[in-house]
Amino acid sequence: MLRKAGRGGALCTARDRRRGRRYDTVLLPMADILVLYYSHGGSVRRLAELIADGVERVPGAAARLRTVPRVTSVTQALEPEVPASGAPYCTLRDLEDCAGLALGSPTRFGNMAAPMKYFLDGTAGQWLSGALAGKPACVFTSTASLHGGQESTLLSMMLPLLHHGMLVLGLPYTETELSSTRSGGTPYGASHHAGVSGDLPVSDEERALCVALGRRL
Repeated sequence: MLRKAGRGGALCTARDRRRGRRYDTVLLPMADILVLYYSHGGSVRRLAELIADGVERVPGAAARLRTVPRVTSVTQALEPEVPASGAPYCTLRDLEDCAGLALGSPTRFGNMAAPMKYFLDGTAGQWLSGALAGKPACVFTSTASLHGGQESTLLSMMLPLLHHGMLVLGLPYTETELSSTRSGGTPYGASHHAGVSGDLPVSDEERALCVALGRRL
């Protein structure tokens, strides 16, 4: 995706045009932010969509939604190459090309789900080449119970990102919803309390914090 810029790479503003300044048209690439998630019941997918919305509220930024296939104790080949619905499966090239990464997974015993861990375990080549070093990153999760391991899951998801040399960011308490939420939302990243049946809607505070996290990234 591209945007117009003026001479020397400066963006041409309405004030410039009113003052009669002339610019050569230069096309600059937009910052491509990868929103990578695994979702079993749909809650994490909804958070990913909200974070992508926050990303795209920033001029010059575009979100790329990607997911990972399920795995079994035998093989991941049981899943089709293209998912029946939702975002496409992520490739290593998606990781290499992104300007930033938002990583999301449901919690499994206080840790990320196996499909996301399996995908990250296959990124040794990108670690060796430093493909992600210096890029910003954030994390998000959803749990069935209110104290079901949201914070430990978010912290554990940061570890491989730090090994890749990424610049991990969270949510500051200047986001007022962080202090008023009665469900999800942490300084370590966005989160959602989905309920045991996974049918609780995303609250207003959770929604606002997801959008805020995308904008920060």
